[in-house]
Amino acid sequence: MAYHFYLDGTELPVTPSSLKLRVKNQNETVSLINDGEINFLKAPGLTEIQFDALLPQTGYPFARGGGGASYYLSLLERLKAGKRPFRFLVSRIIPRGALLFDTNLLVSLEEYQIREDAQELGMDVEVSVSLKRYQSYETRTVQPVKKAKAVRISGPKREEGSPPEISTHKVEAGDCLWNLAKQYLGDGSRYNEIYELNRDIVQNPNLIYVGQELKMPER
Repeated sequence: MAYHFYLDGTELPVTPSSLKLRVKNQNETVSLINDGEINFLKAPGLTEIQFDALLPQTGYPFARGGGGASYYLSLLERLKAGKRPFRFLVSRIIPRGALLFDTNLLVSLEEYQIREDAQELGMDVEVSVSLKRYQSYETRTVQPVKKAKAVRISGPKREEGSPPEISTHKVEAGDCLWNLAKQYLGDGSRYNEIYELNRDIVQNPNLIYVGQELKMPER
């Protein structure tokens, strides 16, 4: 089975011998008073990816591409310094040429280590690469809502020097504040407004007498 590793569209010259994908757990276990435990299931964390890759300095027959180790080290440096996500792709092709399955993730380059060993690697370079799945997000700006200013609506302006007209009513037999409020104000339940305006002569809102002259509030 043939493996092909791509970083941001660039294929690695030598397929890594191993690949490790770790799906992090975010579940939370809580101990109960009775010594039991419960597990709160949460969405999985970001997948972590690790692999070691050989960057040859000579033209091996099994190596793909060209440019030597410096070309791929420059690629890693750009991906790290660029502070942007990129596509990590691994395609797995069976001998008959059909695609078995692939790994296709948007990732960030977390770190990489460069190893040189004259005895083991000769002139070649080996890099250990750590990637992490990138989860896109967006930042929204919330604009505060301006509070509308209160608008005072007033009636027609009176001419200066002329006091407001106050209507009066001379109590007749059968009158009560409820009926007067209904007659003058259109709502009998507003009788208390008439009472407050005439506290000087009305001691009890339930008792008014024939002949009393009561001031009526404006409607």
